Amino acid sequence: MSERYNLRRFDVDLNLLSSRLLEMGGLVESQIALAMETMNTFDLPLVEQVLEGERRLNEMEIEIDEEVCNIIARRQPAARDLRLLMATSKCITNLERAGDEARKIAKRTCHIAMETNARSINISEIKVSGEMALHILRRALDAFARMDTVAAAQVIKDDEAIDKEFRAFARKLVTYMREDPRTISTGLHYLFIAKAIERIGDHATNIAESVVYVVSGTDVRHVHRDQLGHDASGR
Repeated sequence: MSERYNLRRFDVDLNLLSSRLLEMGGLVESQIALAMETMNTFDLPLVEQVLEGERRLNEMEIEIDEEVCNIIARRQPAARDLRLLMATSKCITNLERAGDEARKIAKRTCHIAMETNARSINISEIKVSGEMALHILRRALDAFARMDTVAAAQVIKDDEAIDKEFRAFARKLVTYMREDPRTISTGLHYLFIAKAIERIGDHATNIAESVVYVVSGTDVRHVHRDQLGHDASGR
């Protein structure tokens, strides 16, 4: 009876940990959405909301990581359970870093708002890539919640689209700045924002890779995207 109780208690601990991770993920999604909204409105009070949310993310990272360590110390898990705990620790680190990128976007927007030609650059690629990054982060978290390796593999493959939008925007910025040197300051701020969005996509990819690792025991961090279907299945 005691062993059965301990197993149930362990399952409860893991479920609570997963809930905390998803709660943190939801906050990161809100942070990114707010940061993207600041670019549309130049609403500086929204920037303060992003900064306040980022402080809460830092606290959550520490709290969840401590709980992971406590569970490992108490339960001494092995195999998939240990992989799940290690992956959870890595995922919250990626979520915290994605939150950092949202903060960077918001702070760069503050600088852009003070520029006289703030709206002189077409940032359609940034908006598209921002929506993509938010979407694949949401899908990566959903894949983690369901331990769905097929969905996780698709997230990893789809990150390439964000990279393409970043490269396209970088090329366009060079043209803007060559034609009108007055746009250089604003253009550089937008370049940093575009890079921050691209990094959010990378963090979502890292979370998706953790799903494959937990389920199959395969580390796909350096596996070519074309091989993901095979490695995600573990066969």
